[in-house]
Amino acid sequence: MVRRALFEEEIEALDANMSDSRGRVCNDEAMTERSDFDALIEEGGAEPTDGWDFSWFEGRATEGRPSWRYLEGLTRRINGADAVLDVQTGGGERFAQALRQSEALPAFLAATESWPPNVVVARQTLAPLGVSVVDVVESDPFPFGDNAFDLVCSRHPTMNHWSEIYRVMGSGGLFYSQQIGAGTNSELTDFIMGPQLMSDDQRMDVTVDRARTAGLDVIDAREESLPVVFFDVGAVVYFLRKVPWTVPDFSVDKYWDRLVRLHRRIERDGEFTSHSKRFLIEARKPTN
Repeated sequence: MVRRALFEEEIEALDANMSDSRGRVCNDEAMTERSDFDALIEEGGAEPTDGWDFSWFEGRATEGRPSWRYLEGLTRRINGADAVLDVQTGGGERFAQALRQSEALPAFLAATESWPPNVVVARQTLAPLGVSVVDVVESDPFPFGDNAFDLVCSRHPTMNHWSEIYRVMGSGGLFYSQQIGAGTNSELTDFIMGPQLMSDDQRMDVTVDRARTAGLDVIDAREESLPVVFFDVGAVVYFLRKVPWTVPDFSVDKYWDRLVRLHRRIERDGEFTSHSKRFLIEARKPTN
């Protein structure tokens, strides 16, 4: 109750601070603001969301990167592998980047993805590199034999199917993954939806425990909090469409008033800052 009261007070203060010295915004300024707001909302709502290419955000939003440099680490591990599986590959962009940077392509390459638009993009992206992309629901068994891979990787999975990860890894095989941590972009979620309870499912310690329960030896686990800075409300709209779990029921119409307030805040402060939580987990399947 206290948190909600403070949140509403912040919104009320923000609205008050956006008025001019006479206590109201003049008509010309209001019309200009509405015109700018409408244009930004339209831009953010029109951009396609297929795949995981975030180049549209250049100049409109920034996100800090973890110090462990996931792609460089993945490339090094690919160099020593014969068979690699990328789980929940998205549009395949990051996996493709790591493969292109590797010294030689492994003999067997595969990837899974469940969202149909991303499956199409991933196949277009990864087929030239010899990767077989299969359409698999996150909670379903993987369509691969036991002990098929010596490296299983995953960047930002929505869930970890630990029993299947363990099953398809060969003896001594490696799981290498960068994951989205609990509380990611909670500042943005709370601004749009009001204060929300935080789930424990994506906590690093919970993930580590589940990996160990599945039979894996966790050899590295570390996490960081990274700034995510938005410079216009259009970038926020596109982000919420592209990363839908931030506000699961998001639509411009439903959250119009909140977006107006967010636009005003960005106009006032020059930016809106949230924080992404990221953690790295590396685990090995014990040798027989």
